[in-house]
This record gives sequence, structure tokens and C-alpha cells, in this order.
Amino acid sequence: MPTGRLNMRRIRDVLRLKFAHGLSERAIAKSLGLGKGSVGAYLRRARDAGLGWPLPKCLDDDGLELLLFPASPTVPDPNRPVPDWSLIDKELRKRGVTRMLLWQEYREQHPDGFGYTWFCTHFDVWKGRVRPSMRQTHMGGEKVFVDFSGDTIDIVDPDTGEVHAAKLFVAAMGASSYTYAEAVASEGLEDWIGAHTRMFDYFGGVTKAVVPDNLKSAVTKPDRHDPGLNRTYAEMAEHYGTAILPARPYRPKDKAKVEVAVQVSQRWIIARLRNRRFFSLAELNAAIRPLLGDLNTRVMRDYNASRADLFATLDRPNLAPLPMDAYVFARWKRARVAPDYHIEADGCWYSVPFGLIRQLVDLRITQTTVEIFHRGKRVASHARNPGRRSHVTVPDHMPSSHRRYAEWTPARILASAEKLGPSVAAFCQIVMENRPHPEQGFRTCLGVLSLAKSYEADRLDAACRQGVAIKARSVGSIRSILTTGLDQAFLEPEPEELPLQHPNIRGQNYYH
Repeated sequence: MPTGRLNMRRIRDVLRLKFAHGLSERAIAKSLGLGKGSVGAYLRRARDAGLGWPLPKCLDDDGLELLLFPASPTVPDPNRPVPDWSLIDKELRKRGVTRMLLWQEYREQHPDGFGYTWFCTHFDVWKGRVRPSMRQTHMGGEKVFVDFSGDTIDIVDPDTGEVHAAKLFVAAMGASSYTYAEAVASEGLEDWIGAHTRMFDYFGGVTKAVVPDNLKSAVTKPDRHDPGLNRTYAEMAEHYGTAILPARPYRPKDKAKVEVAVQVSQRWIIARLRNRRFFSLAELNAAIRPLLGDLNTRVMRDYNASRADLFATLDRPNLAPLPMDAYVFARWKRARVAPDYHIEADGCWYSVPFGLIRQLVDLRITQTTVEIFHRGKRVASHARNPGRRSHVTVPDHMPSSHRRYAEWTPARILASAEKLGPSVAAFCQIVMENRPHPEQGFRTCLGVLSLAKSYEADRLDAACRQGVAIKARSVGSIRSILTTGLDQAFLEPEPEELPLQHPNIRGQNYYH
């Protein structure tokens, strides 16, 4: 009596023991209590169906049975051709194309062809066998995946001989796997943003989304549901009209495209340059560019087309146009306005309207400008000062009293002091000379000049004369001299009046 067909669970055990553990047919038969001939028959069916181990996760028992025991065709095989699965996979990457549509087109060409279930099951098996990790379907122009390669390329400083490890930035288009690669100095924010701008130029357009890993230059707060993006990175995305969709932490399959692109770039670029020495980034990238071209024009065996061919037909027509101007790199920084209505940026201080004292503001810093924003509104803009430890102040940002004070100069102060007396001028001169910068003595000098409103000029001059003598250097010292009357001793004596001489006036000698 012939034995019945095994259930799919038992057949899976046969495939696992053969393909995963390498047991012989006799050992499998003994282990599972089957006949050696039955084991051989099932293994032949599996090989004919192109199955191995592990089986595709999407393959259920019904699909496995359909592959191992296909229904007998009612028409000759030439009328039921097997579809070109690589072409089917390519068409599915186009926007709006579905499996049902492709199956209907297949049946229009071959009315007696296979059914929809057979079509989908065999396509899933082909896809799992060709690209086991490729389970996502990417539309043309939809996504680009970006990351850094773990392997580096050495650059030698020609002057010092110091070796610096350059990073390889890699990007891969979702639908076509079209690849971009360039060497950058570091994984820092400025190099990261610069690589993106050159990547979009290389593609000649912008994808709808960019999928990065969770490196610090891209993501400030890794989170599966609500990641925090670096503000500069988000601003760049807004400039190009794209979206940033970070991969989930610890989910490499979310960016499987670029993981494969990194491996291919390591083999086709880094490995081929391993015996060459480079002395600058420009020299290294000049060597990378032709290798990148070879990588993109190489025909992929599974698709009978190159990445460049697929890019031209799938991705390029669906890319958004580039903006008129490339993104200019800018760093963002948050700061609190100091009591002197200035904020610090790279060792320099820049003014803001004095009404924002103690308020939190956002700074946008480029190579040429420093912009200050308060609650999303720009409140100040300055040309960036290349020096350090200096102040950049706009007069309109100052209170009116400070503005009047800012109009004073050392020459103007000394001219005003001369009008009150030479000692007042000498005192102001000494005060300004004893400070690292004359401006630091302005406040003291103006305070001394203001005492002329309460005291006569000659008393103020005498007080300053005594202040110079005792080496006083403050407004308080001069005021104290005046209030205590110590200036009296330094007043110039009034000249004596000579007696009037006249023949009719008797002198004092007349009475002695």
C-alpha cells in the first residue's frame, strides 16, 4: 500500500536536516522514521523548486505545498511560461504598480498562464533566494539611505607625516541601489551636511526622504517613535524639500540598502585603494570617483542591468529638482542674553536689542554671519568677526543713555576736562592711561566731569590736583575731597591788592 504524502511540518524537518545540518538521506530517514526513497523524492522536489534552508519567512504551508506539488498543467508548458522575476521586481518599484496589475498583464499575454496565488508564491521564493535581506519595496525617487563606512582610508600630512583616518560617506538609492561615496575628514556635523549637499548634486535631484542611522550629527535623541533631529540637519532638509526618517535604533534592516552599499563600497573602493598613499582629501576623492563610476555601471547578475540603468529608469524621473542655491552650512546654538545685552559666539560678543536682557535666544552661525532669533523671529544680524575677545555692537541695540556714553572718545573727554582746568585734564589722562584700554576709564572720567554741575570749576580743579598728588583714581575720592573741603588748601591764592598811591592821600607812615 503506497504511503500518503507527509504533512508540511515533517517535510520542513527533512529540508532542515539536509540543508542546515548536512545529514545524508539515510541518516535523515533513520532520524524521522521514513523510507530512504521518500526522503530522496522530497529533496528532489525541493531542489526543482529552488528551495534551500532557511525557507522564506513569508512561505506558509500552503505555499510550500504548491511549490513542491504543483498542479498538473492542462496545457503544454510553452503556453505557461514562467515570468521574468527580475523584471517583475523592477516593475514593482514604480509608483502605483502592484502584483495584481503585473499578474493581469501576464495573463493578458498568456491567457492560459499560471494563477495569481502561484504567481505571488513563486515571486516571494525567488526574491527570498536572490536577496534574503531585501524585504522592503522602495518606490522610485522615494528614499536614499545614508551612513558611514566602518573602514577608513589613511591620509598622510605631507609636512609632518602624521596619518589621519578619513571616513567614507556612502549613500544608496532605495529603488535602484545607485550609490554615492566620498571621503570626508570626520563624522562631524559640518562634514555630514557637506556630504549630503554633494550627494544631491551627484544625483541631480532630491528624494522625498533621507534615511540616516542614529549618529550624533543626525539625531540628538535616538527614539523609536519620536527621534530628535539635529537642528542644522532639519534645516538642511527643509532647504531641499525632503524629510528625515531616521532608522530605528538597533534595527539594521531598516537601512539594509545602505548596509549592502557600504559592503560593496568597501570591496570596490577601499580595498582597491589599500596600497596607495594619499596626501589630501581632494586627491583621495579624485581616486574614488572613477571607482564609483565602475561600481554603478557594473551589471548586476540578478537584474541583468546596472545600478546606473535602474537609476535612469526608476529613480531619476521621480526626483524633485534641486533648489536654486546649495545649502550653506550653519550651526545653531542657544544662549542667554547677558546684562550688557550681548551674546557670545566663538569668542566674540554680539549685541541684541537691550530689551532682551536675560532672555533665551537662538544663534545661527555661518562662516560669514551671526543671526540671533527670539521665539522664531530674527532680532539681530551681524557680520561674523574673525577676531576673538572683541565686541560687535549696533548703536540701535543700546539704551539711549548708553548710546550717548558710546559717543565719547579719549580726545573728546580730555577736551572737556581742559575747559574745567589743567588738573582735571591731568587726572582724566592718568585714569585712562592706567587702564588696559582707555574706554575702561570713560565711566570714571565722565563721573568726574559731572561733578562740575555741583561744584565750581576751580574747586574741582583743586580737588583733582590733590587727587593726582595722593594717587586717587576714582570718582568717590574726588567727591570726598570736595565734600570735606580738602580742596581749599590746593586753591590758588588770590593776588594782594596794592594800596592806592596819590599826593593827597596820607600814607600809614604819617601817623608814626
